[in-house]
This record gives sequence, C-alpha cells and structure tokens, in this order.
Amino acid sequence: MEKTYSTQEFSYGEGLEGKFFPRVVRDVETLKTDAKSGSEQSSLFKSEDVSDGGSLAWTQALLCHLVMFSTWGVVNSFGTFQHYYHDTILANYDPSSISWIGSTQVFLLFFVGALTGHLSDMGFFRLLLLVGSVMIVVGMLMTSFATGYWQLFFSQGICIGLGNGCLFCPSLSVLSTYFDRRRGIAMGICATGSATGGMVYSALFSRLLPAIGFPWTIRVAALIQLVCLTACNFGLKQRVIPRKSSKFFDYNSLKDLPFIIFCLGMFFNLWGVYFVAHYISLFATAILGLSFQDSVNILIVLNGVGILGRILPNILADYFLGSFNVLILICICCGALSFSWIAVTDRGSLYAWAAFYGIFSSGIQSLYPAALFNITNDLTKSGSRMGMFLTFISFTALTGAPIAGELVQRHGGKYLHAQLFSGTTIIVGSGFLAVARLLENRKLLVKL
Repeated sequence: MEKTYSTQEFSYGEGLEGKFFPRVVRDVETLKTDAKSGSEQSSLFKSEDVSDGGSLAWTQALLCHLVMFSTWGVVNSFGTFQHYYHDTILANYDPSSISWIGSTQVFLLFFVGALTGHLSDMGFFRLLLLVGSVMIVVGMLMTSFATGYWQLFFSQGICIGLGNGCLFCPSLSVLSTYFDRRRGIAMGICATGSATGGMVYSALFSRLLPAIGFPWTIRVAALIQLVCLTACNFGLKQRVIPRKSSKFFDYNSLKDLPFIIFCLGMFFNLWGVYFVAHYISLFATAILGLSFQDSVNILIVLNGVGILGRILPNILADYFLGSFNVLILICICCGALSFSWIAVTDRGSLYAWAAFYGIFSSGIQSLYPAALFNITNDLTKSGSRMGMFLTFISFTALTGAPIAGELVQRHGGKYLHAQLFSGTTIIVGSGFLAVARLLENRKLLVKL
C-alpha cells in the first residue's frame, strides 16, 4: 500500500518537536475518510511530494530560525533582565517575585502554543503569525516604557508571552511539511535560533545598557524583532491545504500509563531545569562577586553551548541509542550537574559549569518531543497528545523559577536549598522516565 502523510501529522504533531529539537519522522498509513461527511482526502499528500530541499524549503528553515531567534532567544536571555530589574527598577522586590515575569512568559508560550498549533491546522496560520508578531513587538515597546512591577508583568510576561505562543507551534508545523529525510537538519537549523538569540540579546543588553539606557536598549531589541518577524510574515508559506482538525483532547491517552508517567517525569525534570537560566546571572554577582559583564558572559556561554546540546544528543539518538534512552541518560547527567553547582566557588569554575550544564539542559529540551512520539502508537493522535503534554508542562515553567527564588529568599540569599531543589527534581524526573521506558519496553538494549 502506498504511504501518505496527513496535514495533522506534519503541521501539528511533527511541528512541535522543532522548538529545540530535531526530528520525529513517522510514516502513517492512509487515513480513513470522514465516514459522516464523505469528504475527500484532499489534505493528504504523498511522501514523494515532499521536496526534502530546494531554495523554498531551506528558506523556510532559515525563517523559522528567525522565529525562534525572536521568541525563545529573548526568553533565554531573561537572566539579564532578572539581574537588571533586581538592581534597578524592581529593587524593592525579591528575586522570586521578579522571576514570575519570565516564568509567565514561558508558561504562556507552552500553554497557548498547544492551542495555536491546533488552530494552524485549521487554516489560521497567517493570522496567528501576524497577531503574534504584533504582540511581541508591541510588548517589547511597552516594556521599554514600564517603570513598575505590574507594567513589566503585563507587557513582558503576558503580552510577549501570548505573542510567543502564537508563533511557536504554527511556524514549526509549517516547516515540518517541507522535509522528510532531511527534517532533522531543517529542525536543527530552526532550533538553534533559540541559542543564537539568547547569545545575541544577552550581548546586546550588556553592551547597550550602559551606553543608552534600558528604554532605548529594549527599543533596539524590538526593532531587531520587527525586522526578523516582518521577513517571516512575508516569507513563511503554509505548504499543505488545512484539513478539518481532530479532537484537541485525547481522553484515551489518560489510560496510557507510559504516557502519563512520561509526562510526570518531564514535569519534574523541567521544574529544575528552568531555574538556572533565570538565576545564574544573579548568582554570579550576588554569591561570587563577579561584575555585571561577567554575569552576562556566563549567560552567553550557557546559551552558546546550547547549539551543541541541540545537535549532538540527537545524532547519538538517531544513529545509536534512540531518543528515549538518550533522554534518560542526559537527564541523570543534568541532575548530577545541578548538585555539582553547589561546589562552584569562583569565576573559572562557574564558566566551566555553565558550559557543561548548557549542553545537557539543551539536550533535555531537544529530545523529549522525539521520546514522546516514540511511545505514541497511534500517530493520528500525536498532535493531541503533544498538545496535552505541552499544556501539562507549562505549569513547570510557571512555577519552577519562582519556587527556587523563594528558597533563595527564605535562606538569606543563599542558593544551597534552591540548588538542591533543582538537582532533586531532575533526578526524580529521571526515575519516572526510566519507569515509563520499562513499561513501554522491558528490553534494555532496544533502541527506543
């Protein structure tokens, strides 16, 4: 039987793995037509129809890189904002309260992203792209005028967070329809946008803040986003004709024990992972006494090595061990590194620690979508399951950094308890993932 691919598989389920992560490519047997409507399978397309390259396809990959650059790039540089707010605009607020701004931004990116990915399948891609771009640029401009906590929370946390959510899943879903065998490379190009953006925006803030001040620095960043997102609005093209969307929530997945335990495992893992990006810059100055420039450079290192972390683990997974197996190993290593943060006492050790941690934490974020699809037997439900998963883990992004920040605050500014929280949650999450792996397949040497 000739194999075909559905819009659902490429534009939603497949697209979500590209945020940080390389591919999950699945062949799907010919889908049944809607028995009630008798609708034609006009939304199906053959694998031979996928260009797997060409100028248009690679242009889409570069444009999606710019989307990640403009969304996750700013998110990954929030440590710079956290440090600046703590020292200036929000000096009267504790670090935990400030971190709610950044965590809300990531929460909405995930939480809204599940819905917008589904809406993109229904044909609203261009509208979502336009609305999201406007919200991001307007949110940045409002941030440049903000002088108080709630102004920053609304502009940077809510407005930009909603805009990011409008762009995240839809742009990736479009990219996934242009590639088959080379989707891993394409998604890798896209995913590294979050790392390059994190480096560029962190460096931009550190260089321009002393020279032109906070308001104009943010406006320069908004201008960069405007240019990038304008190109994306003109250049990104939805390749596949949208089809009637499937159910957003798959209740049968709640009966799938490996899926449920996998979600719990990633909840605990990401609970601990997000703390570092928010607080490592503040840790550098408050605990080690480093300069503001050093604290920003460490954040740049953390983001820069993320390029390797988004590529190397996936090569290992694709060719040797499988995504799920590599994910468990990387989570264990990341948990151990979180505990080793306790031993960091000087500038050199912090740089070295940030480099290693950046690789492994990026690996976690790039591998979990592939691992999730590996335990999804009915691939016609992959989009719904990914949407459910993203909605669930969005609460880790919302609460992880504030909880750790509260631990820092309650213990006199010392990071020990927050570091223990981070390491413990990641190790606990690794345990849940190992259980889910064994429930799915008890053979340890099987590539999964």
